[in-house]
Amino acid sequence: MERQESSSKKGDRDEIFADCSFASLGLHSALCDQLKERLGFEAPTRVQARTIPVVLSGRHVLVSAATGTGKTIAYLAPIVHHLQKRDPRIERSDGTFALVLVPTRELCLQVYEILQKLLHRFHWIVPGYIMGGENRSKEKARLRKGISILVATPGRLLDHLKNTSSFVRMNLQWIVFDEADRILELGFGKEIEDILNILGSKQSDSTGEKTGASRDAGFQRQNLLLSATLNEKVNHLAKISLKDPVLIGLDEKKLQLHPSPQKVGSSGSDIDEELEFPGKREMSLTSNYNLPSQLVQRYVKVPCGSRLAVLLSILKHLFEREASHKIVVFFSTCDAVDFHYTLISEFVWSPHSQEKEVKSKFLRCKTFRLHGNMKQEDRRITFQSFKTEKSALLVSTDVAARGLDFPKVKCIIQYDSPGEATEYVHRVGRTARLDERGEALLFLQPAEMDYLQDLEKHGVSLAEYPMLKVLDSFPLYGQKLHVKNFVLLDLHPWVLALQKGLELFISAEARIHTLAKSAYCSWVRAFAAHRGELKRIFMVKKLHLGHVAKSFALKEQPSLVGQSFQKQAKKRKRDQRLKGLSKRRKLSRRQPL
Repeated sequence: MERQESSSKKGDRDEIFADCSFASLGLHSALCDQLKERLGFEAPTRVQARTIPVVLSGRHVLVSAATGTGKTIAYLAPIVHHLQKRDPRIERSDGTFALVLVPTRELCLQVYEILQKLLHRFHWIVPGYIMGGENRSKEKARLRKGISILVATPGRLLDHLKNTSSFVRMNLQWIVFDEADRILELGFGKEIEDILNILGSKQSDSTGEKTGASRDAGFQRQNLLLSATLNEKVNHLAKISLKDPVLIGLDEKKLQLHPSPQKVGSSGSDIDEELEFPGKREMSLTSNYNLPSQLVQRYVKVPCGSRLAVLLSILKHLFEREASHKIVVFFSTCDAVDFHYTLISEFVWSPHSQEKEVKSKFLRCKTFRLHGNMKQEDRRITFQSFKTEKSALLVSTDVAARGLDFPKVKCIIQYDSPGEATEYVHRVGRTARLDERGEALLFLQPAEMDYLQDLEKHGVSLAEYPMLKVLDSFPLYGQKLHVKNFVLLDLHPWVLALQKGLELFISAEARIHTLAKSAYCSWVRAFAAHRGELKRIFMVKKLHLGHVAKSFALKEQPSLVGQSFQKQAKKRKRDQRLKGLSKRRKLSRRQPL
């Protein structure tokens, strides 16, 4: 089987493994059937073909691969293979054998669902999950009964490791860090180190020996680390958790690592690109981003005050162009998600007539929202509903940017720029998954165009989106527009008419008007919070706050909007203080003298 990857074949994606099968990688036949029947995998992807034999061999692994390439199956399938062949069969009373750490609740549920499908024919292997927002007592009861493969978020796992004595982990053999970079970016670094110490799986920096109780265990602990991007934090986690790992999907020249003379194989499969992991060397951060070659990436340069009108126009164009279309739009704050979700769901305006009686809903697509401040049950419903819809729009913060597999997403729109440059990779990774074609569109203001140069440093090149052509396609008041090409985007008749309609609608709707003011204030705070190199590009001093307010369809001066928002916040605090004072007075009156 051909495994060498020449530069001429770099864009061939996974076709070079078309003659490879899961069975040839060494997986059990019943497991191969589950992969085909329940998960739709006819043949392994490149990352699966390279990773599965290494995991089967028992070596520690560090995998860096583009999002949407099937990394979850790459580690779950060999773990299930090992567990199902144990004789005698494992039982619930044996406790947890494999632990999968993920950054978000949504990804936790997604990995758990994939596990359920893989384990359909292996009913004695019990999957389970624990995560923040769930009932801790119910989780404790499930752990007491026994969970063979446990998916967990770091904070809740650490809580149970410290406080749940019935959590049986003496047979723990695998620890998987999925989306490791995101786990660390969310601030779980200390929790991860505590978890490794408690589980006795932390490597010392000098000798490479494990610290903790597991050194005397009767089996070899295997740790797996998967990440779509690499940075110093991921490198540190790899050094403290992995011992002589196989590196998969890493560019040898860019990482300045030396080829290892030793090759690891399983079931007749060779593993190329196996590299020696130098504990004291740092990984280079100038490597190209891993992005699918079938992803079409474009940008649209929009003056700040026209952003909202342009966004709605693009969404209208995309949904009318194709009947079945799933789109995800990313925003920087929870307040921005709430405002745009409500506006898109309720905005009525007709470009065909100025008469009130013929106004209709501007966008007729099903719309969902997702962000970290939502209740856990609402997040779960959104996640499941958007997955099953054939045509829908999801507006979200970066909570949906990592690891989530939403089938058939055709387009990703980054309305607000990512807070970290590497976050661009994860956002666009929600489309063009597993060889499907996809589109990605990035909104930039004229003063932010240097961001394109920053992406080019990482091998990402964006073409310009034909925005004026799209705007010209909309008939205004029943007449086709004939606009000269040199007309500025913010002076386009369609944009001016739509902007006026948005401002009238929001000024007439008190509830949405309040949401707009909250979104405006939180957006400015988020824009000012850009760090590092991005701070040079996204400068709050360059913002025209009047135009920012216009991008939320607000007519008021930004100072008045800010003052109004601050007055409301002060009023809420004052009301809460008075309410608390009133309660204390009532209680004091009831107490006997």
